[in-house]
Amino acid sequence: MYQKNIVYHSQSKDQLTLRQLLQKWLIPKKWQHFLRIQHDVLVNGIYQPFNTIIRENDQITLNFNFPPRSQQSYLPGTDKIDVAYEDDDIIVVNKAAGKKTHPNKTDESDSLMNDVENYLKNGHPYMVHRIDMETSGLVLISKTPYLVPIFNRQLSSKTLHRQYLALVKLNKPIPNSGTIDLPIAQDPNDVRKRKVSADGLSAVTKFEVVKKNEKYALLKLNLLTGRTHQLRVHLSYMGWPIVNDPLYNADLKRDKLFLFADELTFQEPFSEKSKKIKAKLPKDMYNLLCAYFKQPKSSSNPDN
Repeated sequence: MYQKNIVYHSQSKDQLTLRQLLQKWLIPKKWQHFLRIQHDVLVNGIYQPFNTIIRENDQITLNFNFPPRSQQSYLPGTDKIDVAYEDDDIIVVNKAAGKKTHPNKTDESDSLMNDVENYLKNGHPYMVHRIDMETSGLVLISKTPYLVPIFNRQLSSKTLHRQYLALVKLNKPIPNSGTIDLPIAQDPNDVRKRKVSADGLSAVTKFEVVKKNEKYALLKLNLLTGRTHQLRVHLSYMGWPIVNDPLYNADLKRDKLFLFADELTFQEPFSEKSKKIKAKLPKDMYNLLCAYFKQPKSSSNPDN
């Protein structure tokens, strides 16, 4: 069973019923039904009907005393993890390039989720979203399966927002900002790759130029959808392949893929508050950026 105790603090003047509050917290309808019929939602220690008005500083207790939608299990890994943020319910990890987010087989133990399994000791990680093996940066992981569908709803509603930084080669001119709205499908000629295709799934990427010269640009990227290799495919198709991309950039790869998930924004579970987690570029990426734009290296990172 997972229990959550919340002291209610309204972020607006609106009065909400218990039902409206659970809906606002994105708790699935089926789980709301279980909470009601099992009397597993308490207001100030007492079960109350769902039409009860919730007052400021009310103590709300949620007992998730029913099976979660899915379970995940991982063998413990061996690598240390870089924790960007952690609380009782979630952990945000800064994944290294070349590390898989999750194992493909149950007997594998070399992915990020395996390493987090080892780190948590008395708990287990539950995957909320993933990033490509070659991509580095922030990954949000739940410590309970009961938060996964809540975060899935945040992903669908764009409340959970992911931002990336990418260094691209300018094979074609690039505007200062824009939106790439091109469907993506499996590449029939290479099982590893995806491609822009009219019969593919909808894929939308927003971009903004942070800095550029004649040959390269540093982009800030925001995903409006989450297709496999979406950023890499979109940018390559537009004539702006990511530096060191082994699949979508014809240039020789000299280092790791310059695509970094630098910012995560999400609604804190059981709250109306927004949480933003940021990460600085790894030192090697920052040094490469300085070299491409021929600016002096410093101990700080001005772009993050």
